[in-house]
Amino acid sequence: MILLTNEHKPINLQYRNMRIAYSVAIVITILLGLASRKWSLLLLSFVAQNAGDILWAMMVYFGFRLLLVRKSTLTAISLSFFFSFGIEFSQLYQEDWINQIRGTTLGALILGKGFLAEDFVRYTVGIIIATVLDKMALKFTTRN
Repeated sequence: MILLTNEHKPINLQYRNMRIAYSVAIVITILLGLASRKWSLLLLSFVAQNAGDILWAMMVYFGFRLLLVRKSTLTAISLSFFFSFGIEFSQLYQEDWINQIRGTTLGALILGKGFLAEDFVRYTVGIIIATVLDKMALKFTTRN
């Protein structure tokens, strides 16, 4: 039995399309984040200081939407806050083994290097922006 959505698309096709869209959003967000670091001198100081963390939190949100496409937006928002804030709090833990991981490029991009309270604001802004973009995209794609 194939269930149909309001647009008369099979549900599995709808979820596949959503996964593709979230995958594209993740790749674009990662590229923008890397570009914000590489060309930070070309950006306004405020943008250069904040863009990386905002984009990182957006990527986390899109990642949860990709993995949990059948779950609510609220679930992705909650998990994004929990994950992002958890990573930031983990930076208070400073032992040699984890600092060696943080010393690698990938480790620094994922785990960060040092605790900064202002990162909580950046993560919040990033998750809000990603949620708004997500809602706008869903509204646009489900219009008749």
